[in-house]
Amino acid sequence: MLYGLPRPTVDVDYLSVIPLDETTNLESLAGMGSALPTRHGVYVQHVGIVTVPDSYEDRLTPMFPSAYRRLRLLGLDGYDLALSKLERNSARDREDVKFLARAVPLDLAVLEDRYRSELRPYLAAAERHDLTIRLWIQMLGGR
Repeated sequence: MLYGLPRPTVDVDYLSVIPLDETTNLESLAGMGSALPTRHGVYVQHVGIVTVPDSYEDRLTPMFPSAYRRLRLLGLDGYDLALSKLERNSARDREDVKFLARAVPLDLAVLEDRYRSELRPYLAAAERHDLTIRLWIQMLGGR
């Protein structure tokens, strides 16, 4: 949504809620079983199993500033969003990364550097993900 991906969605994924004790309230007000999807066709969903680069919090981008009185939405920076898709690496994830490469646009050297310095140290089977990032860079027109 932040970068204009044209594919429609019915859920807004979130990594965390601050303060944490408001998670239950958010889910009851806007989660899958709430009135929100019936009324507006969209719901919020926690994504608990995703690895994002270290220090991603420092690069979060405000979404719809001043639009809501009690809600502040922050989106991942384009590089962090792309790298959050690396472990799963589904066909849809690769299409999203291609879109981000054009929309942001992504500098492939920055993408690889952030992968190596801020994501790779936290991944299991890092060698497999090394191959994935190399293939992504080729896919995006890099070396």
